[in-house]
Amino acid sequence: MDTPELAEVFTIASLKQASATATCQGMVRAQLESIQTKPTKSGNPFLELKLADGQDHFTLRIWGDAPQFAIAQPLKPQTFIAVTGEWTLGTYGLEPRNWSLRALTTEEKDTLLQGPPALREKQAVDYAHILDLIASIHDPRLRGLAELFIADFGDRFLRTAAARDYHHARRGGLVEHVSMMMRSAAALCSVYTEANRDLLLTGVLFHDVGKLWENSYPADGFNMPFSEHGEMLGHITLGIELVNKLWRKLLDASPLEEWMAFIPTNEDVRLHLLHLIASHHGEYAFGSPVLPKTPEAILLHHVDNIDAKMEMFTKAYATSAFLAKNIQEKMRPLPANVVTPLAKFPRYEGDASATEAEAEGMDES
Repeated sequence: MDTPELAEVFTIASLKQASATATCQGMVRAQLESIQTKPTKSGNPFLELKLADGQDHFTLRIWGDAPQFAIAQPLKPQTFIAVTGEWTLGTYGLEPRNWSLRALTTEEKDTLLQGPPALREKQAVDYAHILDLIASIHDPRLRGLAELFIADFGDRFLRTAAARDYHHARRGGLVEHVSMMMRSAAALCSVYTEANRDLLLTGVLFHDVGKLWENSYPADGFNMPFSEHGEMLGHITLGIELVNKLWRKLLDASPLEEWMAFIPTNEDVRLHLLHLIASHHGEYAFGSPVLPKTPEAILLHHVDNIDAKMEMFTKAYATSAFLAKNIQEKMRPLPANVVTPLAKFPRYEGDASATEAEAEGMDES
C-alpha cells in the first residue's frame, strides 16, 4: 500500500460533518471491522469495508473496476488503514474520489486507539470526576467496594461503551455516562436530603457494570465483540454477580469485627445496592426483574434515563437531516422530530437578574 502522505486528518464523525455540504479533501484513519465481496445488480463484484474509529463508523464500497479493488481485497479484519481523497456525503454515505489507502504506521495506530484528542480529554475529566465522587463516599463499605472495582477493572471500564447503538455507543462511553449520572445524583441529593447519597452514588457506579462483559472493546481495537455471558445473562445479572464477588473479596480483606457493629448492617447495605442494579431499567418490559422500591432506586432510574436522552438529543442535532428550518428528522428511540433548542439569554456584567450560582456556572463554561 501507499506510504504516508500529508493531508488534513479527520475523524469519521468530523469527516461526515465536513462533507455534508461540500466536497472536502483529507484523510480518515480507522480500523477495518469487516470486509465482504458482494455482487452488484449486474453481477459484478464489489467490496464492502466497514470502518470504525473511537467515535463512529462508516461503510466504504469499492467497485470492481476501481484500482483500489485489488489493493483492498487481501485486507483482513482488524487491520488499521488510512484512506485519503476527496470526500462527499452521497447516496451510500461517505464516498471518496481520487483516493488512496495505506496501512497505518505503529505511531498512527497507537494515537488512533487513544481516541480523538477532544474526546480523550473529556473522558479523562469524566474519570477524574468519578474518582473524586468515590472519595466523597462516607460509608467505608461502599467506598471500599467502589475503590476495589476501580483497582480491579478500571482499565476495562475505560474502554467500555454504555450501549451498542442509542447512547454513548463508543469506546469509553460508559465512563462519560456514569460520570454525568454521578454528578447529577450528587446534585439531586442536595435537594432530596432524605436520599442516601453514599448508596445512590455507588449504585450509579455499578448500575451498568455488567456492560464490561456486554459492551466492552478489546484493548487493541474498535470492534465491539459479542460474548456468551453478555448474550445469555445480560448486564443486570452480570452486574449483580460482580458486586457479590467484589463484596466477598472486600469482606475477606477488611476489619470484619468493626464492620459487624455498623448500622445499617453489612447485609442491608449489600441488599439495597443490589436492588439499585436490579431495578434501574424501571419496568419489567425494559428488562428489570424488579421495580424500583426505594427513593434511591427511583432517582437512579430517572437519572439514567435523563442522561441517555440528553446524549440522544446531542447525537440527533449533530447527525439528523433537516426537514425544515430548526426541525430535524426523528432519531430512534426519541419519540418525535427534534427542534433546535432555545438559545440561552446572554448574560452581561452587572446583570442583576443573574444569580450567584448562574454566574459560577458561566465561569466554569
